[in-house]
This record gives sequence, structure tokens and C-alpha cells, in this order.
Amino acid sequence: MNYLQATILGIVEGLTEFLPVSSTGHLILTNALLGLDDRAADVFTIVIQLGAILAVLALYRNRVAEMIAGLLGKKPAGLSLFLKLLTAFFPAVILGLLFEEMIERLLFSPIPVASALVIGGVAMICVEKMYVNRDESKPTKSIEEMSYIDALFIGFVQCLALWPGTSRAMVTIVGAQLRGFSSAAAAEFSFLLALPTLGGATIYKLLKDRELFLNMDGGMTLVLYGNVVAFIVAYFAVKWFVGVVKAYGMTPFGIYRIVIGSVFLGLALAGVISF
Repeated sequence: MNYLQATILGIVEGLTEFLPVSSTGHLILTNALLGLDDRAADVFTIVIQLGAILAVLALYRNRVAEMIAGLLGKKPAGLSLFLKLLTAFFPAVILGLLFEEMIERLLFSPIPVASALVIGGVAMICVEKMYVNRDESKPTKSIEEMSYIDALFIGFVQCLALWPGTSRAMVTIVGAQLRGFSSAAAAEFSFLLALPTLGGATIYKLLKDRELFLNMDGGMTLVLYGNVVAFIVAYFAVKWFVGVVKAYGMTPFGIYRIVIGSVFLGLALAGVISF
């Protein structure tokens, strides 16, 4: 892997990690287009999630500080939010550990990924049209009103994102919308839930493939560079995404998923991309 490839992967990671378009799907397809089909490239795409995680920490530092204060016994609301994030976090952890090898064997290929992009796009548009309340005169739930049942529901829905191409952000936002939360509140909870989910996945991958990671071409310098790129891009992508969701809802991202998924599905069926 060279710096140009690391730059492209860092940009793709930063742009797509917190948008409901599937960062995993985009990175898998990007790796295929760049000809990066080795295990080291797969590890690299996981490790540069750290940059995107740090971007959310920077943007939502007040929420994070509130949760830390809650753990210290100073802010009950912060402790409540922390416990609800844990409630939503564990279902995907359990299923992910149980079915990791089967998922990688059966679903990490262009046709399943592209299909998930299309199906997820259709689902987003349908939920937006049928369930999301865009009338500001009618009440929607905020994060402070979230119950443990809400959090557990979102956690089980997050398990759908184990299918690469589905998008963790997409399913958690849609799951929260189905529970009556505003699109902005759903997006914020999704971003916060990414902290333990992506953080845990990154640490697990580092420990599991540490020898491969240490022996990567370019080593830590290349990884650090990729994380810096991902951080910068993710920081601005999240701010932009929140504004778009408030103004236009999730439908534009659903349309994008259908278009890009259809393009890659056609390329996969034609044998142009494979891995």
C-alpha cells in the first residue's frame, strides 16, 4: 500500500463512516477497485476507523463529558445515556463474535455488498415516507426521552449491519426513527453508539491481527497518516450530514445507495470487480 491508496481509503472512511451509506461496503469496493485484495488492506480499513471515532469525540465532546461526569456520580442524565449506549452496544457484539467467520466467508464479496446497498436504500426511503414525522408541530422523542426498551431495540436493529453494505449508521438511525425519535436525535444517538461499537471493533481487530498489522508495508506511519485523513474528512462530513438530515431527511442518501449499489452490482455481475 502506498500513500495515494492510503489517502483514498482515508477519504472514503471519513466520508462514509457516519453517513448511512455503509463505510464497510464502500471500503470493500474501493479496495477491489484499487487492487488491494490482501489481508493487510482489510486490517488497514479497520484501523483507520480510529480517526473517524476521534472526529465524533471532538464534535460531541459535551455529551461525552456529560457521560464521564455521570460515571463519577455527578450527572445522572449522563450515566443514564452511558448505560443506554451499552444496552444498544451488546447485541451486535455477541452476534458478531458468534458469526464473524461465517459473515466474512459468505458476505464479503461484491454482489452481497452491492445488494445490501440497494436494499438498504429502498428501506430508508420507505421508512422516511411512512414513519418519520417531519411536521415540527408534532412532538418527536429526544435522546433524553430514550428508554432502555428503545436502546435495546436499536441494539438489535444494529445487528443487521453485520451484513457488509447494510450500514451501521443507516440501521441505527432508521431503528431510532421507528421508535419515534426525530431524525436529528436518531443521528446523534447513532454517532454516540459508534464510539463503543467502532472502538471495540478496532481494538479487537488490532489484537487479532497484530502481527500482520505490525508487518504492514509502511507500518505505523502509513496507518497514522490514514487516520489523520479520516479524522479531518469525518469531522466535516458529520457536520454536513446533520444539516442535510434536518433539511431533507434521509431520502437523498437512500437514492445515492440505490444508484451506487446498482452500479457496483452491474460491475460485479459483469466480472469487472472481484475479490
